[in-house]
Amino acid sequence: MRSRPAVAAPRPAAVPLTAAATGTGLPTVPIRSMLRSLAVPFSLYMLGLAVFAQGTSEFMLSGLLPDIARDLDVSVSTAGTLTSAFAVGMMIGAPLMALASMRWSRRRALLVFLNAFLVLHVIGAVTTSFPVLLGTRVLAALANAGFLAVALATATSLAPPNAKARATSVLLGGVTVACVAGVPGGALLGQLWGWRAAFWAVAAVSAPAVFAIVRAVPATAGAAAGPVSARRELRALRAPRLSVVLLLGALVNGATFCALTYLASVATEVTGLGEGWLPVLLALFGVGSFLGVTLSGRVADSHPVPLLLAGGAALLVGWATFALTAGNAVATVTFVLVQGTLSFAVGSTLIARALYAAGAAPTLGGSFATAAFNVGAAVGPAAGALAIGAGAGYRAPLWVSALLVTLAFAVAGVATAVSRRSAGERGEEAPAPTA
Repeated sequence: MRSRPAVAAPRPAAVPLTAAATGTGLPTVPIRSMLRSLAVPFSLYMLGLAVFAQGTSEFMLSGLLPDIARDLDVSVSTAGTLTSAFAVGMMIGAPLMALASMRWSRRRALLVFLNAFLVLHVIGAVTTSFPVLLGTRVLAALANAGFLAVALATATSLAPPNAKARATSVLLGGVTVACVAGVPGGALLGQLWGWRAAFWAVAAVSAPAVFAIVRAVPATAGAAAGPVSARRELRALRAPRLSVVLLLGALVNGATFCALTYLASVATEVTGLGEGWLPVLLALFGVGSFLGVTLSGRVADSHPVPLLLAGGAALLVGWATFALTAGNAVATVTFVLVQGTLSFAVGSTLIARALYAAGAAPTLGGSFATAAFNVGAAVGPAAGALAIGAGAGYRAPLWVSALLVTLAFAVAGVATAVSRRSAGERGEEAPAPTA
């Protein structure tokens, strides 16, 4: 008699890995799905690569101006207009270029702006005319501003709805890596092979980003559900909450660039460090900025107000303490790292809050955030220059930075009080602090 084959015991049903399965008692949302929802698409890192090239271009001239002045037979002060021209182009270019490209797909806009940026750097690398070089800087700034505005809108549309700060941190990470590696690298290339080599290097880094965007950014990335209306988006951008956040961003970024612009003077004239320390300090500030955007990307989506309040208070205390202790080398080195971290943690959080507040203006919201922060980058150094010119000494920019952060707190306090009063008059629950 043949024995019956053994019947395998039924396999237990697969149990999805959930928060409840781990014994936490939290809602049963699959953990893998939750992690996927927080993941940042690979295409955002490709956008970050392009932002790295553009950030390098924006900041690298500080180490190249004497060489450019000699080669093109102009004064150093005249060569310095290349920097101011780029800043002005960034300020006015962000909203104008975003408006001009509103009816394009975002991939097309990104490619047009990035290719224009690349070609303009090739022209700048070969020209022997200062006016032509100046023109390329203005046009490259317009292309840079347009690219960054569209990239911010694209990043927030590709990322999960609750991860705008994380997406923003990936893009701004390109700027911070430019501060750490791109700017010193550009200066080194200038010393070895002349300033033109730095321009060629920016074009060379931009080229793979072009191909990566073609392959990695979907053709329909961030496509609007309906027809795009510039008038409707401009109306949405007049929202009081967004205006407050943009003003806060301009003030905080003004404080950052006021101190950063005169960091060399603080280090050599007040602290007494040799010029050989300057690359180290700039690299430390860059490391801090990278740490800041990384922190913001991890925390700002879930806890923005505590981060802004605690980070802003620490930033204010830090600038004031830096001003008081700038004569000490250890204090200067420490505060360069700490303030770089705090400045970019608070600043990138404000950019993310601006993008959340501009949800009804997905195309133009990033452009206004870009413009606001470049206003700060222009106004802050100008305020520092006025303080130094008034005879306040080289510690003055640090005090101006503290003052600008104080103004940011005042603006936030007034806006919150007005918002709560309006809510009380309507019989509504008082809102949380603005931002």
